[in-house]
Amino acid sequence: MARLHNLIITGLLLVLLVDWTVSSIPAEELHASYWNTKGKQALDMAMNMKPKIHRAKNTILFLGDGMGVTTVTATRILKGQLAEQNGEETSLAMDTFPYLALSKTYNVDQQMPDSAGTATAYLCGVKANYGTLGVTAAINPNDCSSAEANKVMSVLYRAKMAGKSVGIVTTTRVQHASPGANYAHTVSRRWYSDSDLPPGSAERGCKDISYQLVHNVEINVILGGGRQYMFPNNTIDPEYPSERGDRLDGVDLTAEWLRGKTNARYVWNKAEFDKVDPDKTDFLMGLFEPKDCRYEMERDPLTDPSLTEMMDKAIKILRRNPKGYFLFVEDDGRIDHGHHGGRAKRALLEAVQFDRAIEHAASMTQELDTLSVVTADHSHVFAFGGHAPRGNPVLGVSSGLARDKKHFTNAVYGNGPGYIEGNIRPDMNESISMGDEYKQQAAVPKDSETHGSEDVAIFAKGPMAHLFHGVQEQSYIAHVMAYAACIEPYVDCGLEPVGGHAVSFHPSLLLLLTGLLLALLSLRSA
Repeated sequence: MARLHNLIITGLLLVLLVDWTVSSIPAEELHASYWNTKGKQALDMAMNMKPKIHRAKNTILFLGDGMGVTTVTATRILKGQLAEQNGEETSLAMDTFPYLALSKTYNVDQQMPDSAGTATAYLCGVKANYGTLGVTAAINPNDCSSAEANKVMSVLYRAKMAGKSVGIVTTTRVQHASPGANYAHTVSRRWYSDSDLPPGSAERGCKDISYQLVHNVEINVILGGGRQYMFPNNTIDPEYPSERGDRLDGVDLTAEWLRGKTNARYVWNKAEFDKVDPDKTDFLMGLFEPKDCRYEMERDPLTDPSLTEMMDKAIKILRRNPKGYFLFVEDDGRIDHGHHGGRAKRALLEAVQFDRAIEHAASMTQELDTLSVVTADHSHVFAFGGHAPRGNPVLGVSSGLARDKKHFTNAVYGNGPGYIEGNIRPDMNESISMGDEYKQQAAVPKDSETHGSEDVAIFAKGPMAHLFHGVQEQSYIAHVMAYAACIEPYVDCGLEPVGGHAVSFHPSLLLLLTGLLLALLSLRSA
């Protein structure tokens, strides 16, 4: 089934590759009136924007791991081309968010960041060192026990302490760096299981990330991959008989998580997941792969739920809490992995799926009471350009030739596994560049393509979203989310809940109402 799904996508993209140089440019775009009208419409929308200055009942943070600005642009065009449009004029769901800012992504000790230090920043409000989770930069990397004295608490933790329901949805393992900063405090992001701990660490009271997932904070919904790290090393995986658990302590952490909870379920496949009734479920853990979930282009829809399906179930469970919820949604783990492998096709198709999840969330929530934030932890050394006419396929080739008289792809990497040894690169065409395993050419040889160091975007809508503006430290994101929800350290935020304050009107509406009132008084006096 996954193979058929993949062939359909590839076939559609190949169809779209047919001589885009003669693609149809809408006739109206040739005239000034079209652009003047669009400009006036955008100006009118901007002039009528009004901040929602009240408390956010719910908060959803969408994290696109590795989703730099270049990836956002390429994803926008690809999404449009999958819908048989030129692509450039397409709008992503995140593009419609009214407030935009830039986030500085560096770690305290590194110019080029990693997903752990950045996750600590945007989830805990404190910048941290490369490779660490939920701790300050004052930790001793050689002493795991130093985490306890330097731990910082996430917005998810603070939301739970305020009585809200909380959830994590990811296409990576749930112990991975980005979701891990929601609950873990560790000097190493790599300690997924107790088998990963250095010798002597357990004796000093240090705990692996999976243990902390179960014991540090009560999370209502946990959906993603990573079941290998939750079971003893003599436990056979239910889906892959040749694989086993990873734990040395002999503990089944899924059983520990279920213990003492009512209306709680653990599932590991799509069939069991679909049977879960969100109206009768307070706690749900779903671990659908031993490690990371499959790429969207490889996912079997009969065995593994999509990101959108997982998020849909999570929101339906969490929204039953009258005090609201905090939900962390990450696809970017696989966007990030696609880029690391130098395979732009995988990364961009993951990003399209991520945007569809954002769009679906909008249909399930209200902007009046839900703060929605979309951002990335870091970018990649992914570039997109070259001589290309309107509608040129994102994964296609340039219309011009390079100095060596050969074609080249529009998407390339600054470094990575796509480096051509011997510096003699082959000619390029769409049948090659559209291949599932094709690695875009890279300028510098690396086994794994690296992160980028530039700023990433923050898109926001909902209560207090206007606070996202300008260029900010990445740690600012957590502070806005905490302030908008009136949770620690902003319990005394002074923001009224929606419906708990006087109704406010746009100035133009007030003028209209005043005019009508004066007219009525004039008629009455006559």
